[in-house]
Amino acid sequence: MAKSSNTALHQASKAKKDEFYTQLVDIEKELRHYKEQFHDKVVYCNCDDPYESNFFKYFAANFNALKLKKLIATSYIRSPIAGGQLPLVEIEGLKPEGKEPFRIEINEVKDLNNDGAVNLEDVEQLLRQDANVAKPLEGDGDFRSEECVNLLKQADVVVTNPPFSLFREYVTQLTELDKEFLIIGNTNAITYKEIFKFFKENKIRTGYTNFNVGMFFVVPDDWEKFHHIDENGKKIARVATSCWFTNLEVTKHKNDIVLYKKYTPEEYPKYDNYNAINVDKYTDIPYNYDGVIGVPITFLDKYNPDQFEIVKFRKGDDDKDLSIDGKYTYFRILIRNKKAKK
Repeated sequence: MAKSSNTALHQASKAKKDEFYTQLVDIEKELRHYKEQFHDKVVYCNCDDPYESNFFKYFAANFNALKLKKLIATSYIRSPIAGGQLPLVEIEGLKPEGKEPFRIEINEVKDLNNDGAVNLEDVEQLLRQDANVAKPLEGDGDFRSEECVNLLKQADVVVTNPPFSLFREYVTQLTELDKEFLIIGNTNAITYKEIFKFFKENKIRTGYTNFNVGMFFVVPDDWEKFHHIDENGKKIARVATSCWFTNLEVTKHKNDIVLYKKYTPEEYPKYDNYNAINVDKYTDIPYNYDGVIGVPITFLDKYNPDQFEIVKFRKGDDDKDLSIDGKYTYFRILIRNKKAKK
């Protein structure tokens, strides 16, 4: 069996081979924290084939429990698994190969099979009975197409796993249209200047799970590098640098980091090219220092904007990476403790 290779996955991302399909267990683990924030909302799941997407299955099965107003999902013409593995139903109007892009819009889910519960079996029956629920798209289902943008404009919250290689563009679109979102991305996206500015402006934050752990994804059958094969015979690959990004309310980002260390010049060296002290672990931030502090990017997973101010990212006054005694430090965030106690 081939073993996982994070390097190979990064190379795949650069090649725009972004076929990572999120496992239901990871969706359930994260989404349980936001249930009340979905009440009476229109949810849009794009960039996947709804018939294979665990995002669609999660929201369709929990439509009533989450008190959703509407669920919209779209497929993408280039999806390598579109209509191929776990089709819920065959939709009239789609070609037999099932790879034509389409949209699904659900306004309510009833107990259609009268078994006393509402679940995916009822969704499947709804799709069979109501031809208006699923319709072909005119275009290819790309999130940038006018057709999909118009669907996005109807939505309140977007929840999906967008292509890692298009993450900047995807988040920018959501932000420009002032949409709430909960999406999966590469943790390295924090270092993109387009994404970091959203952290600085408190327009994006990390979710609850997987920041330092990574996630396991279903990948197409032709992938050579993978971690294991699951009980359904699907290849599973690990992406160590993956996490949730959102602009929904996240409780941990409202909690202060407990600081216990006291500043001393001997323990906290200053940078050569910026008037700030260096801290290697966010837990070592001194509680009594009110100047600028350099911390690792992992700090953002605990960042509370009421406790700290983000000053800038990575560069010193000479526009080079921050350095100490001539040695560069990488991916440091410069912050200030708003609640520093003397």
